[in-house]
Amino acid sequence: MAHTLQERYSKLIDMKLRATLVKKDGVIFNNRYEGDPKAGKVKVPVRDTEVAIADYSKTDGATATHGDTTYLDVSVDKDKAVNEIIDGYDAAAVPDDLVADRLDSAAYSLALQIEKDATAELESAATTFGDTTALDKDTIYDTIVDVRTKMSEAYVPNDNRRFLLVSPAVFGLILKSPEFIRATTLGDTVVQTGAAGRIAGFNVFEDATLSATTDFIAGHPDWCTRVNEWSVTVHLQDINGSGKYIGASAVQGRRIYAHKVTKAKTLYIKKNAG
Repeated sequence: MAHTLQERYSKLIDMKLRATLVKKDGVIFNNRYEGDPKAGKVKVPVRDTEVAIADYSKTDGATATHGDTTYLDVSVDKDKAVNEIIDGYDAAAVPDDLVADRLDSAAYSLALQIEKDATAELESAATTFGDTTALDKDTIYDTIVDVRTKMSEAYVPNDNRRFLLVSPAVFGLILKSPEFIRATTLGDTVVQTGAAGRIAGFNVFEDATLSATTDFIAGHPDWCTRVNEWSVTVHLQDINGSGKYIGASAVQGRRIYAHKVTKAKTLYIKKNAG
């Protein structure tokens, strides 16, 4: 079935947005929640207790226990849009790639906004690790190993999904560390997550949206939730019949979403003095 140019644009731009995200769904964030995001609020399960284990008796069986899952109410509070007018005369006066460039820019801008909002939630909810002593090439690996130990003590699964979001400066130190394994060496599985590689059991992601006082954030997607169910894909909208704009179009798109960390002791942030 043939697709219109508009449909092809929309698919390409949506792919661009998802590819641009550092903090991807299924990698940094899970999408486990109940309820309809369009109602403005959902319930996110908090895995704060595990299923109880008991001795089994061949004559009496096992003592029954009750499930104890806590739910957090999460408001879907982020509603972001792009709506940029492109005059038809201006578009005709430049090469044909003007529209494609603005569509590409819109997808990038939306992705960057989602990244910044996700960073704000992670930074505000994470547990502070260590002190604000500046990291260097001699301390970077030991510090990462120490936070790895802290996460293991908190029973965070060591299942190859632990993540390390690092500032560009800290990423530079990691690149110089002999313990760092580049993604291309590890194979397609790591490359597809967007990780640059692995160190001390963490998938490493360079994240330029971290605050100037954040060196890194270490966590696991089981306790970081993104509610991201309603959207209008970035597209080119004809507004010639609007009654105001003549021969014009608009680059439009909209995303409604929210982020929530459900257990602070599974997420650690290393800060610096700034």
